[in-house]
Amino acid sequence: MKRRDFLRLGPAGIVLPSLINGFTLKAFAESPLVSALTQAPTETDHVLVLIQLNGGNDGLNTVIPFDQYDNLANARSNILIPRNKILKLNGGGNAGFHPAMTGLQTLFNEEKLQIIQSVGYPQPNFSHFRATDIWMSASDSNQYINSGWAGRYLAEEYEGFPMGYPNTVMPDPLAIQIGSFVSPAMQGPSVNMGMAITDPVNFYNLINGIQGPAPAGRGGKELTYIRQVAQQTQQYGTVIKNAAAKVTKQFSGYPTGNSLAEQLKIVARLIAGGLKTRIYMVSLGGFDTHAQQVVASATDTGTHALLLKRVSEGIKAFMDDLTYLNAHKRVLGMTFSEFGRRIKSNGSVGTDHGAAAPLFVFGHYAQNEVLGQSPEIPLITSASDNIPMQYDFRSVYASLLKQWFCVPDSILQNVMLKNFQQLQVVKKTAPCLSSNPDLPPNLENKLLLTNYPNPFQSSTTLSYESFGGHTLLQVFNTEGKLIKTLVDAEVSAGTHKITFENEGFAPGIYYARLQNQSLQLTRTMLLGR
Repeated sequence: MKRRDFLRLGPAGIVLPSLINGFTLKAFAESPLVSALTQAPTETDHVLVLIQLNGGNDGLNTVIPFDQYDNLANARSNILIPRNKILKLNGGGNAGFHPAMTGLQTLFNEEKLQIIQSVGYPQPNFSHFRATDIWMSASDSNQYINSGWAGRYLAEEYEGFPMGYPNTVMPDPLAIQIGSFVSPAMQGPSVNMGMAITDPVNFYNLINGIQGPAPAGRGGKELTYIRQVAQQTQQYGTVIKNAAAKVTKQFSGYPTGNSLAEQLKIVARLIAGGLKTRIYMVSLGGFDTHAQQVVASATDTGTHALLLKRVSEGIKAFMDDLTYLNAHKRVLGMTFSEFGRRIKSNGSVGTDHGAAAPLFVFGHYAQNEVLGQSPEIPLITSASDNIPMQYDFRSVYASLLKQWFCVPDSILQNVMLKNFQQLQVVKKTAPCLSSNPDLPPNLENKLLLTNYPNPFQSSTTLSYESFGGHTLLQVFNTEGKLIKTLVDAEVSAGTHKITFENEGFAPGIYYARLQNQSLQLTRTMLLGR
């Protein structure tokens, strides 16, 4: 058995004993995401912090569209936030925040937060487990991939890992997850190498670099390998403790009783303590709000309000702490959830599993804007209706890898399995930013997407404008499922036409989605009887 094959059979990391404030930390070994980042051709001290909102966050009560409010009120009158309580954003256009999100409102107004509207993927899956797997692997919904979303190709280059690690070039864990629960986010093709130190002899062997002799014969080589991984993990535990010890004072404004804030406080401490770790992951559960999402008599309160308050206050305190520790320019963060919720609320004062939802990118160098249009809400909605996807989540991943970690184009497409459009998620003033040719200004106001006839029966002709480069034109139904990909290619600059044929589709509303480089538009089309 090859060592790499054996690695894939086991667990994905080592769960360390409780080290800081009662939290366990997981040091990830051969994660493809981590491999891509540590092998980036440009040296960088950048850090990415991923915040997973487990359960499927209700995006329509998180980022509330003022211009769609009346139709939204028709669809979810029993849970909708009162218009006069929605938090307004400076330069946020028609987007407003849930009233519990004052911390993120402040970050947006301080130009440290980006809102990306309607993030999802074609053919959404509404199972928590499968949807999470899709987000973590960056696969299509009908693919099953055992590797992580960034760095797959480097599994070959890191075939010898963990042999020789830690070393002087990379003495620290490649990625750290805070919390005792091992999220599927970092499983990838790696192993889940949990360790428990129960024997003092084994403990001192680990910290002194001594391995007990393995038995001869079959299995001895693999046992030696396991012991070496365990020894490496103990060394990582030491550097984590040393980094934490360097920070003796932090920002005093962290909220109490907030598990997300407590996790982020540890992350800030380790970053400021000098770890070269590139990826941190934290999580907050409870977002599966099928029932009692709000208090019926006061819809701005209740379960969802409390969750959003924890997210908002936790991120704001984390950002303040990084500034206090003079580490704020090194860090970019991203929130995500496995799916959003349906447009229409249910009779249990809650919402059911849905498709696309907003995503936040935050940090000193986060692009400050609302990217995308307000989600389009029909006048009359059914229980199965979802908001149309505007941005593929894999475009966000690809943009972060290229713009924050400087992964070159030659590697990026192998990493992401396909060519996904770049979105501007990082300010162009950030160091170590890939050099992309800038689009001419104000193209958002000129991007063209029309169809005629509309309504239509047998077919309709879509006319679209491309500014050159990769162009994607898709058609979705109201449940968020991809019906047809009309264009997915490098297209010359200019106006183009293509026909969408009715192949026996059910009458109703369909959405055409155009993406050209970082720009996108959606258009409503009506298929008649």
